[in-house]
Amino acid sequence: MEEVTMELATTPLHEVHVAAGARMVPFAGFSMPVQYEGLRAEHEAVRSVAGLFDVSHMGELWFSGPGARDFLQYLVAGDVDRATPGRAMYTCMLNEDGGIVEDLLVYGFEDRYLVVVNAANRSKVVSVVESTLPSDVTFNDASDATALLALQGPKSDDIAEAMGHSLRDLKYYHHKTVMFEGVEIVVGATGYTGERGFEWYVPNGQAAALWRVMMEAGAAHGLVPCGLGARDTLRLEKGFCLHGNDIGPDINPVEAGLSWTVGWKTEFRGKAAVEAVKAAGSEKKMVGFTMMERGIPRKGYPILDADGQVIGEVTSGTQSPSLGVAIGMGLVSHSFSQKGSDCWISIRNKAVKAQVTGIPFL
Repeated sequence: MEEVTMELATTPLHEVHVAAGARMVPFAGFSMPVQYEGLRAEHEAVRSVAGLFDVSHMGELWFSGPGARDFLQYLVAGDVDRATPGRAMYTCMLNEDGGIVEDLLVYGFEDRYLVVVNAANRSKVVSVVESTLPSDVTFNDASDATALLALQGPKSDDIAEAMGHSLRDLKYYHHKTVMFEGVEIVVGATGYTGERGFEWYVPNGQAAALWRVMMEAGAAHGLVPCGLGARDTLRLEKGFCLHGNDIGPDINPVEAGLSWTVGWKTEFRGKAAVEAVKAAGSEKKMVGFTMMERGIPRKGYPILDADGQVIGEVTSGTQSPSLGVAIGMGLVSHSFSQKGSDCWISIRNKAVKAQVTGIPFL
């Protein structure tokens, strides 16, 4: 039987990455750079100076019209009124059972909303939107026409200023529009690294030019291009969830430690189910743990108690470049979730000691 190979999509910056010597890998249906100089160097650059990521695989969904606010409130668990013009909100979209279909950003504007979703879940979100869209809401999936660049690190303000954009007054989870090559683009003080930084939403045609201008402006500040490898270690050190690993349709916000993203006084899809979990108390809880013995925890590895009984499962794990030790996140039985609790990770059938140390790790 002939093997069918799926052609990978590319971002508008694909040729830029290849020319810069990036190692490209398949990710969420796209050919994406996993690293340039190396994961550790890129990770450390973001923590100390700045790094630039191509995250153009993300989806950008626009909602407008008189019913946009109410429709979005039905779709997402967070209080949409927090996404006032100029502000952004992190929240989740749930299924009827309270499970997390997607974690996402909602940007508020005077007359519309921008919802930013993961590439892997874009089609699922769009399917729900299109099957429930009321007549008084206009929906536009601009994902294929939009590139997204993430400038992250303590020198981000200096680099933006060198580009001619003053963003120092832009607070965390606020956004504004700026002009680039005669085009209005959105810049949000958001990101996935835990560092000061900005995400730049730009039409595909201007993406390569914006990347070049940013790299030139950042050269004096130590800016380096970064891949998905560093993005993952950076987010894990800060305890940020990754959909498909730490959260998913069978995990609810209470278990995941994301109750703070829920607008409990609002009405939304899946509310009854997640309220029931909140009232009864969840049986499982997301924890952070640090390895006390040598070993790297990986997704799916069992978490054990002192008697070798399974009490949970690793959802994410890595060697932390900042801390110099292996760290991980996992769902465990609630009774084993207290900070300071000892646990063991089953790594190739060997129980390796770890300790619940809380999230974030730094």
